[in-house]
Order: sequence, then structure tokens, then C-alpha cells
Amino acid sequence: MDVEEFRVRGKEMVDYICTYMTTLRTRRVTPSVEPGYLRAALPAEAPHHPENWDDVMDDVENKIMPGVTHWQHPRFHAYFPSGNGYPSILGDMLSAGIGCIGFSWAASPACTELEIIMLDWMGKAIGLPPAFLALEEGSKGGGVIEGSASECVLVSMLAARANGIKRLKHQFPTVDEGLLLSKLIAYCSKEAHSCVEKAAMICFVKLRILQPDENGSLRGETLKEAMEEDEEAGHVPFFVSITLGTTSCCSFDNLPEIGPVVRKFPSVWLHVDAAYAGSSFLCPEHKHHLAGIEYADSFNTNPNKLMLTSFDCSLLWVNNRYLLTSALVVDPLYLQHCYDHTAIDYRHWGVPLSRRFRSLKLWFMLRSYGISGLQKYVRRHCELAKYFEQLVKKDDRFEVCNQVKLGLVCFRLVGGPDETDEQIDEMNKKLLTNINASGKIHMVPASVRERFVIRFCVVQQHATREDIEIAWDIITEFATELLEGPDKERDLNEERARRHRAALAHKRSFFVRMVSDPKIYNPAINKTPPPAPTSPSSPPPAVPTTPDTPDSELQPPTPKQSSWISWPLAFFFQSVDHDPNDLPLRFRHLDTMVRLKSPGASSRRSSSPCASPERRAPSPSAH
Repeated sequence: MDVEEFRVRGKEMVDYICTYMTTLRTRRVTPSVEPGYLRAALPAEAPHHPENWDDVMDDVENKIMPGVTHWQHPRFHAYFPSGNGYPSILGDMLSAGIGCIGFSWAASPACTELEIIMLDWMGKAIGLPPAFLALEEGSKGGGVIEGSASECVLVSMLAARANGIKRLKHQFPTVDEGLLLSKLIAYCSKEAHSCVEKAAMICFVKLRILQPDENGSLRGETLKEAMEEDEEAGHVPFFVSITLGTTSCCSFDNLPEIGPVVRKFPSVWLHVDAAYAGSSFLCPEHKHHLAGIEYADSFNTNPNKLMLTSFDCSLLWVNNRYLLTSALVVDPLYLQHCYDHTAIDYRHWGVPLSRRFRSLKLWFMLRSYGISGLQKYVRRHCELAKYFEQLVKKDDRFEVCNQVKLGLVCFRLVGGPDETDEQIDEMNKKLLTNINASGKIHMVPASVRERFVIRFCVVQQHATREDIEIAWDIITEFATELLEGPDKERDLNEERARRHRAALAHKRSFFVRMVSDPKIYNPAINKTPPPAPTSPSSPPPAVPTTPDTPDSELQPPTPKQSSWISWPLAFFFQSVDHDPNDLPLRFRHLDTMVRLKSPGASSRRSSSPCASPERRAPSPSAH
């Protein structure tokens, strides 16, 4: 393809995108396909000779589009919004056309400097303190565009880990870093995104997962008790991740309570994940959710969720960029340049070296919409969610299961007085499966207060009240059919019966079952609730043994408690000490539990270097 053909094909592609966007209502929201559908439609090998571009585009429509889930569809109400404002699309187009790899200032000065300025613009707009802004006088902070919120959490934890190991190494210079690493422990709420647990797996550190309150909010006292218990047991708290706008129900952890708690412990990094809610802070009426942000060490949000900017565009700010870069710097000679001591090099701010010119689309969006235009968009989504909430509350067959603060409503069928919680959960699963199988609208579930709920999110950029009403009509239609049962089925005419059989056949497809029942792709979801707390002084139940009893059967029954620890190294430290002070280790991704070694179970272990930090661990009262 030469430049003249590209000129023609580029215009055709813009036309194709515009047609796609304006005719989405005529397409099915979710694909009616099963795994492997595309493999049968495409050749087993790449073509040896060039193919005609028209043939390529024909295959896009005939082979690719049938397998696409249409996130911009007005009937798509799953997950969170996926922004694709037209200025953002143009920004990505220009970034691809320029084709620079901006890993350092010298690699493309404009790429680096525009990113610095855009992060300061956004930081000021959402209300971050001056310490997070790179261009403020005397500031050591700054912002960076990462690929996803998961990446933001990971690099923050990496920085916190490096800082924690450095501090412990100063206290215990003769102890191996690997042993010091085994003492570090991080914290998050059960409602935190799974990326926090994945970051802990990558960092090889323990993660204690804490129970939130009845509104899904992690409270300061809960965190304080856990950190004090762990410090007393010889662990070293080093990282706390809290969430403003959780994935399951858009709850908000109590930052004003948590911030002072974290500051009582030495060098503990406090990260605030506001991937969804952060863009709403553009509106003055939502800025109160940022109360306590002055305690944070880092903060992230995703303009690609609630600010119309296309993926990938996750913004991360830190109030001390030197702690971040010192954990990630690798500086070979071929990447050095004469300005590397005075200019920001973003290759030191994340995992990847190569970086796209992502700040262009953010610049285009901010200039095209202005803060006022983006505020209008956020307010519209929040108003539509409130309208849906009103519709749910008017129907006494349903209940709202979360505090509706932004664009997400969690709801469920109430069920009858004689039905058990499990039966009501199954009824709601069936309702969601039936709705998703129809292809009329698309939603996904969540677990709120250990109950199966249906998430309804306002997603489409130009959504209207009519769209909300249509969605609610579809939901209530399927609810009526489900609740009226066999009597209703007998009254169905032949056409309805045919459609019903077709829907049942489609429900058997892996795709529909996967998005309607999360147990299919994560067996740990919707299982028994996490254990309830027990007193550290209570001895564990005795386990009868024989000389032939295998080690795995010596494990005592896991006591019920309100928090658990996830730690990928646990299998290397597994023991049968039965120490009541040990916390069980729960692996969400493996759905299994083990226990930590007791540090004082034997004289051999108590004399090891690993025990030194435990004996000398500072108490909370010393700080």
C-alpha cells in the first residue's frame, strides 16, 4: 500500500467506523459464537502473496464482526464504559501515523513533555494536591500514562516493595533480601480489584485481604487492627491499596479514616485506585470522595472508563517520583542521553520500555470537550443511573443492592418469603442467563454481601432515558416470564415457543454461560464466604494422627475469620505447626488454602536470620 492508496483507504476506514457507530442498534449486542469459531473461518497459514484490500475488509465484516461484543452498543450495560470519543480516535490515528517510541525525552521530546503537561492538567482538574504535579514549584511528584489500572497498581507496589526492602536492609544489614521479602505484607479490601492480588503474586509478597463494612467500604479500624496484629506477629506492613469506586458495586473505601492509620506505620505506601470513579472528580459535586487524598503516595484513574478516551489510557500520579524510578531504573549506555539528569525519562516509570504517544488523545479530548463538556457527560451518566434506580424501586419484585453514586446500579429479584438465599441466587442467575441469551441487552453479575446480584452500568456515550426504559422493559419481561413459570409457558403461542427453544440452545454456548455465571471461569467466585475471625489465644482443633498419616492430612481445619492472606510463596513455607497466631493463606486463583510457618515453632527457626526482623519489629506505639 503506497501513500495514495492509503489516502483512499484511510478515508474509507473512517467511513466504515462512522457507519459502524451509527448502525450499532441493528446488531446483536453479544456474539452468538463458541470458542474456535474463527479458526475454522481463516486459513491455517498466512498468505504468501498480497491480497486485495477489499477482500480484507469483506472478511472484517463477515468473519470478525460476528465474533465482536459491541461495547458501544446502546444495549450494552456490562462492566464499565469503554471510551471512544471521536477526538480520541483521531489522537490514536495520529499517534500511529507519527510512529515514535517515546521511552525517553531524547527519543521524542514532544511525546514526553506533552505527557507531563497533560498529567498536570488532569491532576488539577480532578483536585489532586500540588505534591502530585510535576511542574509545581518544589514538587517531587508527577504523573505518567500507563497501559491499565493493573499496571498502575503493580508499579506502585514495586516501588513500595523496593522502599520497604531498603528500609529493612538498613535495620538488618546482614539478613538476606529474600528473607526480608518474606516479611513484607500488603493490604486491600475484599472489594478491591483482582489486579491487587495479581500484583502481590508478581511481587512475591503477602497480601492480607480485609472485609469491608455493610456498604462495601474498608474502614480505618479494620485496617489498623490487621496491621497491628501482623506487626506483632513479625510481619512488616509496606503497602495499602484502597479503592474509590469498586468494580462490583462502586463502593468507596474510607480514605479519611485509612490515611491517618497508614501514617502511624513507618514507610507504608498508600495507593488509591480510582480507575472508574476518578474521572467523576472533574465535577465539584463528586470531589468530596477525594477527602483524605493528602495521605496518599500514589493515585490512579482511567479516562478510558468515564472520560470518553479510548483504551489504553490509565493515569498514575505519585508524590515522590524518585521512589518510583529508583525501583524501576535500568540504564544501559545505548539509552542514555545528555539531558537524562534534567529531563523526565518515562522508561523509568513503568514496566515496558517502549511507549506510544498516548498523551495526544488526552490532549485532543480535553481541548475538544473542555472540562465543562466532560462534566456534562459524567453528570448525564449519573442521572441515567439514578433514573434506572427509581425504576427498580418502583417494582416490588426487585431490590437495589448498592448505594448508587455514579453510573452503576446493582439489583436483584427479591424472591419469595419461603425461598432460601441459595434459591434466590439461582433465580437471579437464571434471570441474567435468560436475558443475556436473548442478545437484547447484556449485563454481568457480581457478588455483593455474599449474594448474587446483577450489575447495570450506563455505558453508551449518547445514552438516553429511552435507552434506560427499553432495558428495564426487557428485564421486567424476562422476570415476569421467569416468575410466572409453567402457567405462563402453557399460554405461549407457537412463535414464542420456537424463540424460547432457540434461546435455550444458545444458552448452552460457552460464551453466554461464562458472562452470566462467573463460576465457569473462576470457580472461587460465589463459594463459601471467607472465614470469620477467631481469637489468637484459642487453640486450634486437635487433629488425630497415626504414624501413616500424610503431612497434608495433618493440617487442622481452617478456622473461620474475616480476612485471609494471599501469598504465592506459601507453598515453600508450608508447615504443620498448628500455631493459632498463623493466618491461613487463601489463593483465589487456585481455590485452596495453606498455613504460614510459625516463626517460633522450633529453636532452629528462632535462631535463623529470618527471625531477626520479627524479634526487632517496631511496635505501633513507637511511631
